[in-house]
Formats: sequence, C-alpha cells, structure tokens
Amino acid sequence: MTVDDKLIDKLAKLSSLEIEESKKENLKSELADIINFVENLNEIDVSNIEATFNTVEGGTPLREDEAKQDLELSNHILKHAPQSEDGYFIVPKIIE
Repeated sequence: MTVDDKLIDKLAKLSSLEIEESKKENLKSELADIINFVENLNEIDVSNIEATFNTVEGGTPLREDEAKQDLELSNHILKHAPQSEDGYFIVPKIIE
C-alpha cells in the first residue's frame, strides 16, 4: 500500500485535522513504516500456535443483567428532575 498525498488528504478529512504541507512528507514516511510493520505481521504463521488468552471460554466476570425495580430510587431521581409526571421525565419537544 502506498501512502501518497491523496491518502493523507483523505485521512485529514476523515479525522477533521488540518495537516500542514511541511509535515505531510514526514507523516507519509511514518504511515508507510507503520503499514510495512503490520504487513510483516501478516506473514507470520500462527496456525500451529495455541491461543494463550481466550475470552469466550472464561465467561464474563461481570454480574448478570437482571431487571429489578426500585421504586424508592426512581422516586428519588424523579424528585430532583426539573419536571416529571406519572413516573416519567418531562422534556422539551424536539421533533414536530
């Protein structure tokens, strides 16, 4: 993959950055080095290497997602809302 001015301009537009003309040459060189390094990683044969870390087998360390209703907490939150009615927040209408 070649890093040229067109690619730099596209990346600048996508990232909403302004890249000075004086820094474009240095940036092209750095991006080319990064891309070459990643392409070298693709050449490594890892088909016979067992994974040392797998998130699928270990399960999730997080709590179960269980729905529960805490009316005391809900009332406390609604009490501090600027406006509420029947257990809901009242907000300004933004879609007509």
